[in-house]
Amino acid sequence: MKIVLPDFVLDYVQPQACTWLDQCDLVVVDREGALDGDPGGAEVVMLPWGMPQSQVERLLRLPSLRWVHTVTAGIDHALEALPPASDVTLTNARGIFDIPIAETVMAYILSVVKRLDDFRAHQDAHTWELLRLRELHGLTLGLVGLGSIAREVAKRARPFGMRVIATRRHPEKSNDLVDEVFAPDALSEILDAAHFLVIAAPLTEETRDMIDEARLRRMREDAWLINIARGGIVDQPALIRALGEGWIAGAALDVFEEEPLPPDSPLWDMPNVIVTPHNSWSTPHLKQREAELFLDNLDRYLRDAPLRNVIDPDQGY
Repeated sequence: MKIVLPDFVLDYVQPQACTWLDQCDLVVVDREGALDGDPGGAEVVMLPWGMPQSQVERLLRLPSLRWVHTVTAGIDHALEALPPASDVTLTNARGIFDIPIAETVMAYILSVVKRLDDFRAHQDAHTWELLRLRELHGLTLGLVGLGSIAREVAKRARPFGMRVIATRRHPEKSNDLVDEVFAPDALSEILDAAHFLVIAAPLTEETRDMIDEARLRRMREDAWLINIARGGIVDQPALIRALGEGWIAGAALDVFEEEPLPPDSPLWDMPNVIVTPHNSWSTPHLKQREAELFLDNLDRYLRDAPLRNVIDPDQGY
């Protein structure tokens, strides 16, 4: 069996995979899309992040292809590349990034309420000045989406004494990490109450520009918006106006409509914005976790057993 996989997991995947396969033909691809062999005849592709879309399309339109696994939770780049009505199974890396992203969200929140940026500025100026601080206890955390990342955020917020509320497609499914769950069409309940609004939903046709001008105006004036999902879920021009005109207190953004964020974007220089370069997923355990998930699914694939993290192309997640 021929498998195309990223260079960064080769050392983790090869020893185990080659004990399972009669013919272990591994073609390595790097993030730029350069291949160390011919992908023709490949049955499985483990798709790196950041490849040119033309190369993604080349790999995902191989006639021999049966299964694609993305190293990211987002799969829009893969869905765009697959032929219409494709019978290729698509899986993603959901669950791999939950811990580092949830920790990043809590770092944003703590930085805001404890005013770490202000203290850093005072330190640089050698200024001794007491500041009025807040505590997380009693504040409301709103989660837009209640997938695995959002649940990890809730798991960390609750011990601080935060009230956690969320939207999910099936609100009737209980979750003991959340105080209250609403249907997506009741998002206004979250916007009215949340001191911190965390965008943790997948990017689909339904969620694109979901946080628009009307919803930004609905948020509390002292609220912070945190986006660790996809930039396209938030109307970025409307967000810039909201931040500049004081509709909301601030934003912590790890994802943007255009990445890298253009140097002339106003978001870089706004004092009430935290910009990180789509980096919240970073962890020293990434390669091992990616390889373990892929190997578990490869074992299932070879046994014709159900795969983990199968994507429904119609829903987009």
